[in-house]
Amino acid sequence: MKIYTKTGDQGTTSLVGGARVPKTHVRLEAYGTLDELNAHMGLLATSLTDEADVADVQWMQYLLFVAGTLLATEEDSPCLGKLPHVTDDDVCRMEHLIDTVQDGLPPLHSFVLPGGVMASAQAHVCRTVCRRAERRVLAMVEAGIQVEGQILVFLNRLSDYLFVLSRKINHLADCDEIFYNNACD
Repeated sequence: MKIYTKTGDQGTTSLVGGARVPKTHVRLEAYGTLDELNAHMGLLATSLTDEADVADVQWMQYLLFVAGTLLATEEDSPCLGKLPHVTDDDVCRMEHLIDTVQDGLPPLHSFVLPGGVMASAQAHVCRTVCRRAERRVLAMVEAGIQVEGQILVFLNRLSDYLFVLSRKINHLADCDEIFYNNACD
């Protein structure tokens, strides 16, 4: 199989199910941003030292691929029922991971500036791309495109997880967090 098909040379691409849409379509913006996030998550995984964290991030990468596939599939496609989905159990697992990481961290009393060690900074990059992905998926909803309910919940939890993971990484590296000082406080 050749990697290039030439079918997208005129600025369109196929959705799962065969419909062709412009590459600027709101649906492509959404699943393309999930793809970008997945690539950043892969970079994050390469810099993690805790094997459990690596496994968790790779599981989340799998779910991002699942979500992207669902977003690339039209609502009336017969393929939709055959695809894996982001489930309530996945969201519960995310919440458990967030709570577990949060329990091991000092309390937070201010906004944290991204930074610290490289892996922590990369987790913040992932978090911000995740928030953009969430906005892109919401734009699909606003355009009248049905989105599986748990995708938005998963993305919201994922950005929270990435935030607490960034804090955990700095904490384990004994790297002080940089706090935002609001002059109005």
